[in-house]
Amino acid sequence: MAISVISKEVIQFLEQLKKNNNREWFTANKKIFKAREAEAKEFFNALMSELNTHDDIEKLKMFRIYRDVRFSHDKTPYQPHFAGSFSRAGAHLRGGYYLRIRPGESFIATGFWGPEKNDLLRIRKEFEMDAGEFRKVINAKPLKSVWGELEGEEVKTAPKGFSKEDPNIDLIKKKQFIFVRNFTDDEVTDPNFLNEVNRSFKAIRPYFDLMSDILTTNLNGESLLD
Repeated sequence: MAISVISKEVIQFLEQLKKNNNREWFTANKKIFKAREAEAKEFFNALMSELNTHDDIEKLKMFRIYRDVRFSHDKTPYQPHFAGSFSRAGAHLRGGYYLRIRPGESFIATGFWGPEKNDLLRIRKEFEMDAGEFRKVINAKPLKSVWGELEGEEVKTAPKGFSKEDPNIDLIKKKQFIFVRNFTDDEVTDPNFLNEVNRSFKAIRPYFDLMSDILTTNLNGESLLD
């Protein structure tokens, strides 16, 4: 089976769309868009197949290229990128994967973008009790060499109910727990890009395993899924 790739033509089309982000140009180039979109969808589906060799992916969501401009200052009608997210299957598997193809700004991301209130509190309580295992996982060489440092927005001071003197306050203050890896256009169009993205996502598995365990148990280690 041929390896799926992102062609240079996909990048070139998106570059042109960024420069001509208007309905007239897009309508005139609709046939080209459909062809490039099909290429991108093929790549995303191939990536889902690869992910399913080491994880359990429930669904792929490809994001529409059309922007909702009703409440935005930016009135350009199109997103000059192809992007999609991959959801893990079942309540016991937490976390998700994301890929965006955009000229000069392509990246993959993984982790927890917006934990809902109860999940965020559970994570913070875990750190308050002991963050040793979490730090060990995110600083392990196989993960850190691929993804670097943990990223994500955080509150300015200690969340309500937590001490600002807590030794793990750096983690407790976080609202997001994500990892991001950027790629150049040359890397995106390289024949090995699919394997590299899949390898990167595979490297995050120890983090997902730990976070899934935290989010599906209480502080006593008892399952919340029964």
